[in-house]
Formats: sequence, structure tokens, C-alpha cells
Amino acid sequence: MIKVFGHKAPDTDSTGSPIIWAWYLSEVQGTPAKPVLLGEPNTEAAFVLRHWGLDKPEIISDVTADDTVVIVDTNNPAELPPSVNDAKIVGIIDHHMLVGGIKTKNPIDITIRPLACTATIMHDLMGDALARAPKGVKGAMLSCILSDTLEFRSPTTTAHDRAVAEKLAADLGVDLGDLATKMFEAKSDVSAFSDAELLRMDSKEYNVAGKELRVSVLETTAPKLILDRKDSLMASMVEVAKEDGADQVLLFVVDILKEEATLLVPNDLVRQMAEASFGAKATGDTVVLPGIMSRKKQIIPALKL
Repeated sequence: MIKVFGHKAPDTDSTGSPIIWAWYLSEVQGTPAKPVLLGEPNTEAAFVLRHWGLDKPEIISDVTADDTVVIVDTNNPAELPPSVNDAKIVGIIDHHMLVGGIKTKNPIDITIRPLACTATIMHDLMGDALARAPKGVKGAMLSCILSDTLEFRSPTTTAHDRAVAEKLAADLGVDLGDLATKMFEAKSDVSAFSDAELLRMDSKEYNVAGKELRVSVLETTAPKLILDRKDSLMASMVEVAKEDGADQVLLFVVDILKEEATLLVPNDLVRQMAEASFGAKATGDTVVLPGIMSRKKQIIPALKL
């Protein structure tokens, strides 16, 4: 049984894409597979599962040499199980930059394409077989694309991502704007989460100028709910960084509707990074970055000291 999983702190794409690909492997390729997660899905992903009547995949913490796996929506070992290189990796499907560090026992199928969403790549790989997919699989695919493109607002969006989403919406009889609104409302409801959980909810690890960074992004239609907690969030960054072996946590609060990000500025290191990376003068404990929406395309490539 092949295990299909995405990255830690699973968002909608890393929750939906394993479900999509496990269905394809099992039902089309005739290779038994099951989706698994590397943590609890975020609030938007949990909504998507409920909305399309999909079961939440099993959550695992590691893999063994006996496991056969397909990795989706990442190729970064830091975002994968500790023993991932012990497993038999048979495939990677991703839309992020190639990081390196994954070792395989045999040659494997790798598909990495410059699209906004892993699910868009899966749409293309599946071809005509997608017509056989149940409503939930198609719905997950549509939801993944809407999430990763922020309803086509993100600069990572391509014309192909949009075309695939529109085709799926027409097939499913879904209003794109209505579904996106419901998804973003679910994503914005973070009241039940602690500061530490928020800082880790959608975060990735990067080394910039010798500094180990946890770069966290919270996409929301209600940024005030998060920014009202900025003092406690900044205080919690110290302990989160210590526990995770990082020098600093960066938190970008992305306002989906205004299409801008607010970076929390707890200290001089982040203030210097804001100026060096974005040319932004941070005089207080926050700085607004107009037009910044994408960690992959706009934040990570810009980060420097």
C-alpha cells in the first residue's frame, strides 16, 4: 500500500492532493494507495474535507524502510517525516523550487512544474481519467487551486491554473466566488488556536544569510483578528524559535482582499531584514508590504540581510 502525503502543517493543497493522487493510483493505475497527513489540517483544509464529504486521512509522524511513498506539494526534507530517506520513495509531484536532500533507493518519477498548485499538475497527469473521478476528488482539486491561488489573486497564478479551476467549477456546478468565500472564512477563523499554533500553522523553514528562519504566513480576510494579538504573538516567537531550533520566526499576515501583507517586527533583526528584503522602513512593530501575497514567489526569493 503506497502512502501519499504532503508537507507538515498541511494546508488545503497538502491535504487534498494526497487524496486526489491516492484515488488515481488505486482506481486508475490499479496500485493500492492511501492518503495520509503529517499533522492536523488547517481550518480551511478541514472545511474542504467537510464540504466535499471526504474522510480526514490518517495522521502519521514518521515512515519506515517498509513504507512505499509518493511525496506531493513539497520536495523539502525539512517538511517531511524524519525517516523519509529510509522509505521507498517512488514519486514526487510538486510546484516548489527544488531544494535537494531527498535520497531514493531507485530511479523515480518526478514532476515539478511552475504552476500555482500541485492539484493543477495532477489534473494534467491524470488526463481523461479525471472524468471517472468522484465529485469529492474533483471538488478537492478545485479547492486546492482556489486556495493556492487565493482565488487567482496570488502572483503564482497562471492562466492554466485558472482555466482548470473554471473547468472543474463548471463540471461540478459550483460558483467559484461562493466557494472561495466560504474557504477563506474558514481559513480566517483562528480564534481556537494558541499563539504557538498560529506561528506554526502555515510555516516553512529556510536558511537566509546564515540565519535559520521559520517563515510563517497567515492568509486571511480578517487580518485584524490576528493583528490584535500581535503583542502575544511576538512574545511567543522567542519560545517557538527556541523549540524549533530557529534563530527567528517571521510572521506575514496576508490580507487576501487588500492584497498586501503585514510583517510583525519584534526586534532589530527583523527590522533590518524588512529593509534589506523589501525596502520597507519599519518604525513600529509592524510594517505593511503592499502587493505581497506569495511566500513562494515574493517573500522567500526576496529575503536577505
